[in-house]
Amino acid sequence: MAARDLYDILGVDRRATQEEIKQAYRRLARETHPDVRRDDPHATDRFKEINEAFAVLSDPAKRTQYDRHGEVVNQTGPFGGTVDPFGDLVDFFFGGRGVGVRPDRDAPERGSDLRYDLEVTLEDVSAGVERRIAVTRLETCPVCFGTGAERGSRPERCPTCQGSGEVRHAQRTVFGQVTQIVTCGQCRGTGTFIANPCKNCRGTGQAEAPREVSVSIPPGVEDGMHLRLPEEGEAGMRGGERGDLYVVVHVGPHRVFTRKGRDLLCDLEVSMTQAALGDEVKLTALDGEAAVTVPPGTQPGATITLRNRGLPDLRSGRGHLHVTVRVTIPKQLTAEQRVLLTELARLRGETRARKRRPILRKVKDLLQ
Repeated sequence: MAARDLYDILGVDRRATQEEIKQAYRRLARETHPDVRRDDPHATDRFKEINEAFAVLSDPAKRTQYDRHGEVVNQTGPFGGTVDPFGDLVDFFFGGRGVGVRPDRDAPERGSDLRYDLEVTLEDVSAGVERRIAVTRLETCPVCFGTGAERGSRPERCPTCQGSGEVRHAQRTVFGQVTQIVTCGQCRGTGTFIANPCKNCRGTGQAEAPREVSVSIPPGVEDGMHLRLPEEGEAGMRGGERGDLYVVVHVGPHRVFTRKGRDLLCDLEVSMTQAALGDEVKLTALDGEAAVTVPPGTQPGATITLRNRGLPDLRSGRGHLHVTVRVTIPKQLTAEQRVLLTELARLRGETRARKRRPILRKVKDLLQ
């Protein structure tokens, strides 16, 4: 049995953002958790399926591989990894952290990944193209150099948590005294307090900056494909590595050709005499001019295939161009053309329209 589509499992669109995927996962994890659905014998399998889908779609690199190939290869697990649902659910339900987990506040933090939606034409898909795109991303503040404090000052120890980044709240309950450890609201877990924040970045240590990036669109790129540009995302905190930029390709509609995989479809109008007698008709394809040979007796709706005149494949080879013949019937004929067609109809034994009666004969018939 074919594996279910990961996007269908989470109930999200293929163009969903990472935040939308995470929200869908949290909602489903809460609804389908085996402890919640104890009477459902399939709850464990369903919960596992949701986590496997989230493990792929929440990872930009694995998601790109899945979008391109329909699976994630050379990874552990059926879809390339697993996710710890319980750690995420603890954060979701209780807004805190697991017991014994003390993150290093001074450790480098990787920058966020960015997404850019780029529309290309079928001509771009056929030949490949190099594009320059403009993105706005977070960079290390050039004024405070990432400290978040104005020049001449520096962050101070947080007076609320005394530099620990945590605040403890103890309360008595029927089960005894319970101590809750939460992130300090004043320093947000950093342990430091900026009394004189940088005016350029407002104390964050990062500021938005525009940047132009070159993107290479390979021939045969498919609609919805994610192209990864390593380290073109946002800058990391405290010397952390930069995130990646994911360019999502959208192929716009074409006025002549329709894409079907790596094949192209189009219509070709010919006259009734060209269809009957045969002819060679010129057609402007995406890769140059093409000669379409119309055999004698071609019927309306017939398909003529031009091999290797479609789109290139990302791996190898090229698709075909399928031309559908549309026969046009003339709406007006010259006297000579009418005579010739009348003679043709007579030779073929076909019934032709009667000659128009003179106007005086019509009037005489009405008066009788």
